Amino acid sequence: MAVTESHHRRYQAKQVPLFPLLSLICFVSIFLALSVFYKTSVTPPPRQSFQFINGIRSGRSKAAGGGSCDYSDGSWVRDPNLRTSTYDHTCKEIFKGWNCFAANKSNALDITNWHWKPKQCDLPHFDPVSFLEKFRNTNIGFVGDSLNRNMFVSLFCSLKRVPGEVKKWRPAGADRGFSFLKYNLTIAYHRTNILARYGWWSANTDGGNLESLGYKGGYRVDVDIPESSWIEAPNFHDILVFNTGHWWWAPSKFDPVKSPMLFFEKGLPIIPPVPPDVGFDMVLKYMISYVEQKMPAGAIKFFRTQSPRHFEGGDWYQGGSCQRQQPLSPQQAEDLFSLTNNRTNAEVRLVNEHLFKALNGTSFHILNITPMSELRADAHPASAGGKKHDDCMHWCLPGLTDTWNDLFIQHLYNIRR
Repeated sequence: MAVTESHHRRYQAKQVPLFPLLSLICFVSIFLALSVFYKTSVTPPPRQSFQFINGIRSGRSKAAGGGSCDYSDGSWVRDPNLRTSTYDHTCKEIFKGWNCFAANKSNALDITNWHWKPKQCDLPHFDPVSFLEKFRNTNIGFVGDSLNRNMFVSLFCSLKRVPGEVKKWRPAGADRGFSFLKYNLTIAYHRTNILARYGWWSANTDGGNLESLGYKGGYRVDVDIPESSWIEAPNFHDILVFNTGHWWWAPSKFDPVKSPMLFFEKGLPIIPPVPPDVGFDMVLKYMISYVEQKMPAGAIKFFRTQSPRHFEGGDWYQGGSCQRQQPLSPQQAEDLFSLTNNRTNAEVRLVNEHLFKALNGTSFHILNITPMSELRADAHPASAGGKKHDDCMHWCLPGLTDTWNDLFIQHLYNIRR
């Protein structure tokens, strides 16, 4: 008995205290887990103040496995083994300023290693062959500014990888277009900055309503007349994707003093003159109505939400830049885009407020790319864009707009089940 007790005391003396050791192990494990999570997953910023429209038009749609999913609510997850694009920098349709790999942008390859993961489901990368098969005998048009061209080029480069003859072919007014002959599918891009017809206006020597108010020149915007580049598009295309917004809050293009926007309705100037935000609402109302009247009942109409810019340190003409190498954190994105902060890039949410208000109750589907895009400050051409200033507005190709097309095509599949 004495021997047993002595042995037990010696055993106890050699024991290492377990509680401090286990505490240390737990602390290190949690620290490492959080570090990995921070590096490989970036969640979106808090929801914006505006209300989303219910149903698919808000970005909510049927998920691949059934049920409902809000594809706009998710996070970016880095996976070096998963490329988000099905093409590379050799696609000849890529505008030189967007070809970040050819321009030796340091993170050009890493941009495509980030995958958008909705919280409630998966957003699969679309298969070009399956898409061409499903949408045979279909005409698809992109109508809008150069950001819609960014999206159009991404789609073309993905489809071009499929074997088969492709010919350049442009419907009336289109800036560029292609026909995939084997599938009788066409895609085209119609360039329009503000959707409505506009051009330079000069004061009449005989006077007039605007002249009497002291206006000598400006841009006449006919709020009720579509620009000629796309006026026939609703009669030709089976699917249309619209966007506008970048030119509306651009004082470098429409200077409120030297070159103001002067709005006309039914051929007459609107008196008293209205500011651009009111003119924007009027244009949206007329253009949406025009498209709904012209397109047949079975046609599919999308309006893409605003694509964010990521200028830091000022706007493009003030020396602003975008040199980040990874997606933003939610708080960083909120600082850049919050309407309360009213910084350089705040117009993205301001434009969306107008869009959602105008589209409510219409037959348009909303392609909500804004939440996922606000985080991708790393995905612009920046100084590799070949301009005198950083390009923090357009996107590298391959790049983010490939995910826009994944979202676009997933919605198409859900609509045409």
